[in-house]
Amino acid sequence: MTYVSRPVTEREVIVPAARRGLPGTLAFPAQPSGIVLFAHGSGSSRMNPRSQAVARQLRAAGLGTLLFDLLTEKEAAVRTRAFDIALLARRLRTATEWVTMQPEVRGQLLGYFGASTGAAAALKAAADTGFPVHAVVSRGGRPDLAGDDLPQVAAPTLLIVGSHDETVLAHNRLAFARLRCPKRLVVVPGATHLFEEPGTLEEMGRWAAEWFERHLSPGGRGMQREA
Repeated sequence: MTYVSRPVTEREVIVPAARRGLPGTLAFPAQPSGIVLFAHGSGSSRMNPRSQAVARQLRAAGLGTLLFDLLTEKEAAVRTRAFDIALLARRLRTATEWVTMQPEVRGQLLGYFGASTGAAAALKAAADTGFPVHAVVSRGGRPDLAGDDLPQVAAPTLLIVGSHDETVLAHNRLAFARLRCPKRLVVVPGATHLFEEPGTLEEMGRWAAEWFERHLSPGGRGMQREA
């Protein structure tokens, strides 16, 4: 599927998910078909070039995006913080509550895009039935770190892993078996963990965009089970 560039409204925001807030960027095309919150992990931030590239693909597909830092600069300097899934999930839930109150977002269905440990945080947050999350996508993530929350996730979930990212692929297969929601595992041929090989990041982004379109857009199939 080919997407075309479209005008995007963008504003810098402070998400009230830490003592002094966490910086982020809320961006959306005209009449977005859903909003996707990005959950970074392993010390990454909203400025990660791979996340930025995927966000552009999603916006070209008509989706809004919120990229924000899950950790403060001081916290990000402590490696163990990136593996504090409970903390990351709490902050993602807070960001979800905040974004639903923004005038540009009201009435939109929400999705999570998680990478690395951020994928576990996204699934842990999505397992809370009180949160209106309608789709989750994991890129090279560690969904297995969501542990016993995995069977509680109801939102359709797509796990995307590179074929050469063998250890992470094994973790994803284990997590996939525990998920009871509509789900799919996609293995991108020739890709390693960071999807640095030519064309692999774009292919991963297309899978993500199609998944969110299907489950977030008014004309999508919503909670229909995947084959």
